[in-house]
Amino acid sequence: MNFVKFAVSSNGPKLLPFFKTLVLYFLIFPSSENPSILGAALKCLPIISLMFFVFLHGMSSKEEYKYSRRILAGLIFCCVGDAFLVWPNFFIPGMISFAIGHVNYINAFGFKPLNLTVGMAVLALDIGGILYLLPGIQGITLSIGVPLYVILLGVMMWRALARLNSIKDFKNWNKVCSSLGGILFVVSDLILGINMFRFRVNHSQALIMSSYYTAQLSIALSVVDSSHTAK
Repeated sequence: MNFVKFAVSSNGPKLLPFFKTLVLYFLIFPSSENPSILGAALKCLPIISLMFFVFLHGMSSKEEYKYSRRILAGLIFCCVGDAFLVWPNFFIPGMISFAIGHVNYINAFGFKPLNLTVGMAVLALDIGGILYLLPGIQGITLSIGVPLYVILLGVMMWRALARLNSIKDFKNWNKVCSSLGGILFVVSDLILGINMFRFRVNHSQALIMSSYYTAQLSIALSVVDSSHTAK
């Protein structure tokens, strides 16, 4: 608890740009039905703010460097994906950008401990999600690409959750934040997938973006304690 108070108090000012741009996005709330350069910029600004947060905090020592640079790379590719997804015609490039972002997050979280029990549970959820979405997916590219993306997203959540391997790990800011981020990322993409391929979700944009920004904030905050877990 003392570390949480310290982390919040010492890093709060560095997060002000994120919260300011987040408020700006939701105040203007650019419509997803009317894509524009302004809408793309507003959507990307909170993630760009998190990039600066990670760069300013996470690059301060050799121990933190490897973990933080991978989180930073993940944020960069996700930000590119955010811009692509503003325009429906660029959905596939956007999905690829996010997939590369997840690869960087997976590399940051690592594969120790393996925690196969969590992995099997996530795999079951992946299969269920794919089977649910497939009937609404049209075109060979999306029929292959979406399941592959879902699996990769599941691996990212598995590796985030696998780090909580004991009760003691729940006191580790780095591991709790990355795990929360992994879960919320899946929630956000699940709502997006249902809205695109199954049925219209009421207030989908607000639900998708609020869970997405919280996920990215949580993952970015995991660099605060990364010196204790970097490999």
